Amino acid sequence: MWDIASRGEFLTAYTPYQAEASQGTLQLLYEYQTMMAELTGMDVANASMYDGATALAEAVLMAVRVNKHSKTNRVLVAGTVHPLYRETLETVVRTQHIEVITLPFDEKEGITALSALDKYQGEDITALIIAQPNFFGCLEQVDAMSDWAYANRTVSIACVNPISLALLKPPGQWGSRGVDIVCGEGQPFGSPLASGGPYFGFFSTRMEHVRQMPGRLIGRTLDKDGKTGFSLTLQAREQHIRRGKATSNICTNQGLLVTAATIHMSLLGADGMQQVARQCHHNTQTLVAALSQIEGVEKVFSAPCFHETLLRFNQPAASVLQQLHDAGIAGGYPVESHYPGLKNTILVCATELRTDEEIAHYANSLKQIMSKRGS
Repeated sequence: MWDIASRGEFLTAYTPYQAEASQGTLQLLYEYQTMMAELTGMDVANASMYDGATALAEAVLMAVRVNKHSKTNRVLVAGTVHPLYRETLETVVRTQHIEVITLPFDEKEGITALSALDKYQGEDITALIIAQPNFFGCLEQVDAMSDWAYANRTVSIACVNPISLALLKPPGQWGSRGVDIVCGEGQPFGSPLASGGPYFGFFSTRMEHVRQMPGRLIGRTLDKDGKTGFSLTLQAREQHIRRGKATSNICTNQGLLVTAATIHMSLLGADGMQQVARQCHHNTQTLVAALSQIEGVEKVFSAPCFHETLLRFNQPAASVLQQLHDAGIAGGYPVESHYPGLKNTILVCATELRTDEEIAHYANSLKQIMSKRGS
């Protein structure tokens, strides 16, 4: 994939001021938009955002613009949304007169407590943010949450793992009407971890909201000779034309990462993406089943998961992770700093790249680590 993406015409190409001169770049971005719109079940997608966290913040700003019924600028965000996404959101909206209210989650299931939404029934709420899967890897009750938003005249925002969409119902089909905005992190589509970046964010919405969507849009058209061509469209939304009145101050996007993602999805195809998602789910279930049999290790939440699960240990999480690291294993992510009530817990996962031997090595190494406490 990266052999293709690293070709000179992709690697060094940049949309010039006379954008239509770069038909190859524009066509690739158009194909990406088409793929993401289909994957999320929405009408239209943009050419990318900076990353998943800023895409979520932009989604909230857009929700405030499109919700003409709301006068309060109050946004409900599930407490199961990624903590760093929520921090980024707070940073962006802090000076925008937008109030962010965090919803509690069920401590047994690990998903948003629907009873928490009842408190706001009939109130003026601008937007509701739903994560699927959520930070703990659990699957939320997305149909009920999106229907609540629609009944309450609230803009619904889905923040999703794109790999999961190969198996799960797309956000555009949640509930009776689907959500209004979909965003998320595109890194799983072929981008290297690279110590945290660069990545890219994806963003899609309904056609009725397209003029309020941030980021670049590529359109397909016909030239004077009747030949198919591609061009930047609806540019009046952007800051190089509207300046301070633009829908967003994003001044470029992650073109190279989007190039890689488009190639990645094209090479896999629909069946290949389903196989990747199924393997992610299978490997994580295998890992969790093996780890849960070890004395001193237990699964925290009961809700179904996709390919991440939270485990609790009877030892300090930092010590367990360090010993796993010494054994050559990236053991997971400790969540206590984000959720103080979840002490000695580690978020574990196993992607499609992990083998049965690696999963067994993790389980055997952890068994030895946990047995030291009792000896």
